[in-house]
Amino acid sequence: MNQLANVAMAWRTCVVLLCVTAVLADGEWREVKTAQGLVRGRKHPSEDIYTFFNIPYATAPVGVNKFKAPLPPPVWSEPFDAVDKQVICPQPTIAMMDLSAFTTTKEDCLIANVYVPNTTKKNLSVLVYVHGGAFVMGFGEMLKGTKLMKKKDIIIVTFNYRVSIHGFLCLGTEDAPGNAGMKDQVALLRWVQKNIASFGGNPDDVTIAGYSAGSAAVDLLMLSKSAEGLFHRVIPESGGNLAAFTIQRDPVEIAKTFARKNNFKNVDDIYALEEFYKTASMELLTSDSFFDRTDSTFMFSPCVERDTGDGAFLTESPLTVFKKGNYKKLPVLYGFANMEGLLRVDFFDTWKHKMNEKFSDFLPADLKFESEKEREQVAKKVKEFYFGDKPVGEDNVLGYVDFFSDVIFTYPMLWATKLHVEAGNNQIYLYEYSFTDENVPFVPHTNIRGANHCAQTMAVLDGTGNWTQPDESLTTPEFQKMMKIVRDIWHNFITTGKPVPEGSPLPAWPPAGADRSPHMVLDEKLELRGVLLEERTRFWDGIYQRYYRDAVPPPTPPPKPRVEL
Repeated sequence: MNQLANVAMAWRTCVVLLCVTAVLADGEWREVKTAQGLVRGRKHPSEDIYTFFNIPYATAPVGVNKFKAPLPPPVWSEPFDAVDKQVICPQPTIAMMDLSAFTTTKEDCLIANVYVPNTTKKNLSVLVYVHGGAFVMGFGEMLKGTKLMKKKDIIIVTFNYRVSIHGFLCLGTEDAPGNAGMKDQVALLRWVQKNIASFGGNPDDVTIAGYSAGSAAVDLLMLSKSAEGLFHRVIPESGGNLAAFTIQRDPVEIAKTFARKNNFKNVDDIYALEEFYKTASMELLTSDSFFDRTDSTFMFSPCVERDTGDGAFLTESPLTVFKKGNYKKLPVLYGFANMEGLLRVDFFDTWKHKMNEKFSDFLPADLKFESEKEREQVAKKVKEFYFGDKPVGEDNVLGYVDFFSDVIFTYPMLWATKLHVEAGNNQIYLYEYSFTDENVPFVPHTNIRGANHCAQTMAVLDGTGNWTQPDESLTTPEFQKMMKIVRDIWHNFITTGKPVPEGSPLPAWPPAGADRSPHMVLDEKLELRGVLLEERTRFWDGIYQRYYRDAVPPPTPPPKPRVEL
């Protein structure tokens, strides 16, 4: 009897231990069934959320096919442990972003990361964040958004897409049609539609947001027929679809320029040029970051594709799409920081001399002129607008900052605001983020502080590892308050489509009209004001109405030579 009792006690002990282990495992891991198979996510070490990293949402073609559209993702029969493998797509290394020590570069790099609040609620709002990096660099986990998830009603998705030449070589040929990186983004959004309900998300309640090039990307996704219906609200943060850096004006000529720089001579044979890129090493294709260009571009970026009827991302220029109004009108939270041009302040000491020698070299690439004389006349007019009759120098560095703010970021977004409204979108909520505190450095040669490129993103998102703003507990009380306000605005928009819904304690915020008014100033005190940057915008309106250079698709290539057997 004692022996049976001992066996029974031992059995009960095992059952209890197994149950405890199961509970611990269930608390540590969460299993989700996707279309590809089961994925296992892990509890976040400090937040009440589960993280699912490194899920392949598509397959990037490799080798000679590396410039083609993404392929379907893999499937698996065993549970997939969705842990962070720190995978990034091929990209150049630049001084401010040496990733080699803590990431793995792979051509097949198309992975998604899903952040899910620890809740049993379903049909949660979904936020898809597109990373920035000038379309040249970056990765999904560059910044995280866990601080937006405090109310446990939002799922966040970040992801990699192909960048630089791998993502945006655009020859108009079968093997390099263009926009591979944008087609990756569309594939991700389709993956979200197919799978996000399994994580507790609502596929009919998806907001896309992005910062810098990611901002320009979500702005472009709004205009693409291939992405229509895959999302429902848009938050572009400091980057627009009409910017010179967003769309290649002449993609074949850009491809020729890089090839010539790397000693390839036969650039006028499109198939020879294509072969140069298809067989070039990863090291060669990522050898240049293009960050020091003076024409407000970074060379390789999205393009207008030839309409071949086989899944093109964009076959008309953004301006043409706006003027036709043939796109789905969605709520947009649209804006920038007040000193975006600080992005270029590190070049000031060398560029001020070049600007005084030949200012026309700094005109954006989306302007065209009948003659060199006309170009120099316009350059003189622009230089006088920002610097008066003085040379560019330390005493007018704020003019330098304003110039680069306007040509790269603010004017394209304000022009698009006007075009959106004229096309019938009455849900454009316009803002300028201008908060600074004692931790923000002075603009060089001044005692003035300004909000740098994507400063609002730094208030919304939380950094990671080597990519971080300071620990929030170490920031000033003023910035902590600002972060709460901005996160509340973003949360409102993600969940309701309005930055300030009815009943909110924040100031009322109506949508903007075609005159770019009103706009909200996001500072310690929120303030609704009238026309945003009226004088500067009117100045550029006059130039762009006369000299705008629209983007064109690659020409139709000749028939491919037959290979004799």
